[in-house]
Amino acid sequence: MRKVVVGADIGGTNTPFSLIDRDGNSLIDTFNISTRDHKFAETFVDEMAIKIKEALKLVGDAELVGIGIGAPNGNYYNGTIEFAPNLQWKGVIPLVDLFKSHFDIPVVLTNDANAAAIGEMIFGGAKELRDFIVITLGTGLGSGIVANGELIYGFDGFAGELGHVIVSPGGRMCGCGRRGCLETYVSATGIKRTVYKLLADLLDDSQLRNVSFNELSAEMISIAASGGDTIALKAFEYTGEVLGKALADFAAFSTPKTIFLFGGLAKAGDFIFEPTKKHFEENLLKIYKNKIQILPSELQNKNAAILGAAALIWKQIDE
Repeated sequence: MRKVVVGADIGGTNTPFSLIDRDGNSLIDTFNISTRDHKFAETFVDEMAIKIKEALKLVGDAELVGIGIGAPNGNYYNGTIEFAPNLQWKGVIPLVDLFKSHFDIPVVLTNDANAAAIGEMIFGGAKELRDFIVITLGTGLGSGIVANGELIYGFDGFAGELGHVIVSPGGRMCGCGRRGCLETYVSATGIKRTVYKLLADLLDDSQLRNVSFNELSAEMISIAASGGDTIALKAFEYTGEVLGKALADFAAFSTPKTIFLFGGLAKAGDFIFEPTKKHFEENLLKIYKNKIQILPSELQNKNAAILGAAALIWKQIDE
């Protein structure tokens, strides 16, 4: 009987999961559950449990040996999601305990971006690296930091919340309750806010003028930029500038060999990478210049967070 684990990536909008074998192969098409449809974590876990059992039936001859989960503000040590600004479940959520009420197997939780970093290290472009950072650009901005081959958790499990470094004091309101956090400028939501500010400040013709904020997406902005839309192009230039300057600061604390960008916004390719690299190099301390690469995740067309979450279980089993 094949042994498999669940790898799940809880996001602010959706939660994809799959069944992953020891070699990192996904044995089923990815299941997707709407996170936003559940006001309470308990009903979300109930639906997850049902879907996991459905997925196991599709595989057939398989033994589920663990569940690995990446989630915003996921605490590896406590098995809890704590005060996640992009989730509607408020306070401290005992997620591991909720899953264990359905499954008598190991359940491991970590920050979603930490899971992406582990996935990159084991299955992606960081296989040969000991020092790197993964930046996830989704609803918010997450980060997983690896130094000397070890993921940095900090004493309480919350190290590396780079999306909540303040880059503009008194700036945009963030879901965490503070103003000016990096993710309010650099994320799928952040670039939407930038587009709307540009539309208000400028008179340029733009195909984005007739799109409501709720309908607007990072993909739509990328498509508009491909067509030469000046508002979209300026939005990417500004977003890349903010990100590049922030990454130049981040380089100072761990000197990563590579910084990987992962997630929907990273799929915009040169529109986001070129201004990011430009402003990154311009703002680096001289001793770091021309040493650090900024690359797309090699798991961009897979799911680094799912694979990384699954790898948490395989690592625990091996130990």
